[in-house]
Amino acid sequence: MTQPIGFDNEKYLAQQSQAIIDRVAMFGDKLYLEFGGKLVFDYHAARVLPGYDPNVKIKLLQRLADKVEIIFCVSAADVAKGRIRGDFGMTYDVATLKTLDDMRDYGLPVSAVSINRFTGQSAAIQLKNKLERRGQRVFLQGDIEGYPNDVDLIVSDAGYGQNPYIPTSKPIVVVTGAGPGSGKMATALSLMYHDHRAGRGAGFAKFETFPIWNLPLEHPVNVAYEAATADIGDFNMVDPFHLAAHGEIAINYNRDVENYPILRSIISHILGAGRSIPHYESPTDMGVNCAGAGIVSDDAVSDAARQEIVRRYLRYNWEYTLGVERKETVDRARALMQQVEVKVEQRRPVVPAREAAASAEAAGKGNHGVFCGAAIELDTGDIVTGRNSELLHSASAAVLNAVKQLAGIPDSIDLLPSAVIRNLTSLKREVLGMTGTSLDAGEILIALSISAVSNPAAEAGTKALRRLRNCEMHLTHAPTQGDLVGLRRLGINLTTDAEPTPGGYFLR
Repeated sequence: MTQPIGFDNEKYLAQQSQAIIDRVAMFGDKLYLEFGGKLVFDYHAARVLPGYDPNVKIKLLQRLADKVEIIFCVSAADVAKGRIRGDFGMTYDVATLKTLDDMRDYGLPVSAVSINRFTGQSAAIQLKNKLERRGQRVFLQGDIEGYPNDVDLIVSDAGYGQNPYIPTSKPIVVVTGAGPGSGKMATALSLMYHDHRAGRGAGFAKFETFPIWNLPLEHPVNVAYEAATADIGDFNMVDPFHLAAHGEIAINYNRDVENYPILRSIISHILGAGRSIPHYESPTDMGVNCAGAGIVSDDAVSDAARQEIVRRYLRYNWEYTLGVERKETVDRARALMQQVEVKVEQRRPVVPAREAAASAEAAGKGNHGVFCGAAIELDTGDIVTGRNSELLHSASAAVLNAVKQLAGIPDSIDLLPSAVIRNLTSLKREVLGMTGTSLDAGEILIALSISAVSNPAAEAGTKALRRLRNCEMHLTHAPTQGDLVGLRRLGINLTTDAEPTPGGYFLR
């Protein structure tokens, strides 16, 4: 069962690239374009807008390659505290190195890295050294006292003037970053300040996919953005400046609306004599977002967005059980589910996973008295389940059952003979001294690939693994680290009821 397409990438690219070119023409010489969200591998957008290419922004930049260069921002504070990017499961310094490699692979090398909020953090200095030894230009930018409210100080030699100038040669400078709070806007406006002081024309614009300004406030796609940012307290609202200036309803989010008067004042100070950027009468005007133009099926994107809201609720609930999320975030996500009238049980793998756990308990087959269930929704629309045992985690059992079904392998044939699995569990217990000896999803992938050398069934199952990418999966219990790593590598969208298990682990 193929998911209905709701988004046309080519239609979007045509309109989005033209909108950016038109925006450059407003300023003549240079446009600093703050890129919000994820530049590469934007899986949130791909889940909410079925058909959306997770790397469509890369294709957008490739279309504009002769006009574009990129500055990448990362917060020294985030690097110092070891903050983790949830989509990659890696720290911000490692994620920065990975993103730069990805950009280079796509033929879009990053012109410079700006390490912002720098106050001498040793971890930030180490990142700087690593980047420079790879031939990357790196600039350090400190905090400005009174930012963002003391506009007179900010727009002065003691404010933006103290920041290093990053020379660029292309008319469009994309300023992107490792995540929220990476200092993208401050970097863009600082460079704009330097340009105007030197008599060079320059302008500023924002590029963010969500919320989609020309969809209704309570449209599920926009509500899904609220769910995605519930942990940082973002919420959507009608842009009051846009309504007053144009008599048109446009949707923006609270921080953009709250910051607009200050941002407008900063830009006016940069331009001098109380001037403001032409045609910018609202925060929505500052954006160049054409995502709405790519939507070709409102039903498809609405259904997908509702499912994403459920995913976010389950993720926050999982994080809350582990003490890394606040109850207010969970409550907010639950309220958003109620707003779009969707329940957890409407996520298709949820009920089958719970039934699998119940059947394991009824049969008395579990592991150390814990009975876990897992379910995967395949690309055929079928649901395949698994349950834990002394040999396998429930996630591992579900993956093996899924590839057997996809490869057309009869139930009577074992992909991994029990003797092989028992030898591995014996190795974990007797040689490695591990207490949890049943095989997790990561271990199953290794065992399956090794068995494929001599076992035709395992070879067929290994080939079927690629069809699990973007499939939906639910576990009744918290996954282990090995489950998380294996399922992430398979590209499976995972949720869990987060019941505790021995060795349960969450990789943020």
